[in-house]
Amino acid sequence: MAFKFEILKKSKKSKARVGKLYTPHGEVNTPVFCPVGTLATVKTMSPRDLVEAGVEMILANTYHLMLRPGVDLIREAGGLHKFMHWDKPILTDSGGFQVFSLADMRKVTDRGVDFKSHIDGQKHFLTPQSVLELEGAYASDIMMPLDECTPYPCDKKLVALAVKRTTRWAKESKSEIESGQSKIGTLFGIVQGGTYKDLRKQSAEEISEIDFPGYAIGGLSVGEPQNEMFDMLDAVTEILPFDKPRHLMGVGFPDDISGAVKLGADIFDCVIPTRLARHGTFLSSEGKVSIRQARFEKDFSPIDPTCDCYACKNFSKAYIRHLFWAREILALHLLTIHNVAFYMKMMAEIRKDILDE
Repeated sequence: MAFKFEILKKSKKSKARVGKLYTPHGEVNTPVFCPVGTLATVKTMSPRDLVEAGVEMILANTYHLMLRPGVDLIREAGGLHKFMHWDKPILTDSGGFQVFSLADMRKVTDRGVDFKSHIDGQKHFLTPQSVLELEGAYASDIMMPLDECTPYPCDKKLVALAVKRTTRWAKESKSEIESGQSKIGTLFGIVQGGTYKDLRKQSAEEISEIDFPGYAIGGLSVGEPQNEMFDMLDAVTEILPFDKPRHLMGVGFPDDISGAVKLGADIFDCVIPTRLARHGTFLSSEGKVSIRQARFEKDFSPIDPTCDCYACKNFSKAYIRHLFWAREILALHLLTIHNVAFYMKMMAEIRKDILDE
């Protein structure tokens, strides 16, 4: 199945829209949240758990998979889908954000990024071409090109330089695809610009001119206030093509997502649901709640009475709290099942609200 994006309904109240992505590994309803499977696994979850939770697409990371298990092993396995036994769509990040986080271990040049592995200190060099070669070997459905992400706050001159490099690398990546060297997957363009509205608009215009099948908005959710993130997103979605999907990278908490949908974002990914679970926190209509609290010691009700996930249908807060304090892995597994299911239910309700307008 060739990649295609179809808008089914546009909201009358905001920029929100309901759509459908068509990919080689199936259809995806948007707005959609993608759990993060950095190393070819969503932490503590099996592919069966993900399917039962209603997950339609996951995100994996090019940088981390390059370091381990390595591209040769994944290629020999027949690609990432076969390697991890996941037959639904996979979106791969370029690793630009991860390299950005290695501030003391990398050097960015116009040619690419020179960095040392955070695992063993071995030197690596990523270029726009090598990133696509890796993602092609993974057989990703949606690929992100190499980009330069800047921290918050950041000097405007440095952000402007990052925008320039990101545009240059986007052009090189598009040329690589058009040359036929990278034949697998659909390449999105990435918009950068920090929290400078003029640079965000400039980046959106430059990346739009290159003409990608979809677009990502990067460099947000890196410490800036929510209102600034929304301002940048609003400025960008005014410029990006209406009929192309928009991926707000690394976002986020439920209120971040609900606000971003209203500003025209379609795809989201974040470690929040899985990371919270590993720290003993579950999500509910009340927000974040810690299972560690003493008040749950004899609470034999489910995590969320309105949730029909495996954890909520079968186990009590008292039991999961016991597991957590006993350091049993099952506690993390059950909390993750619920948190991921919570996000899937939230996205389904967002889509329904738009369709019911």
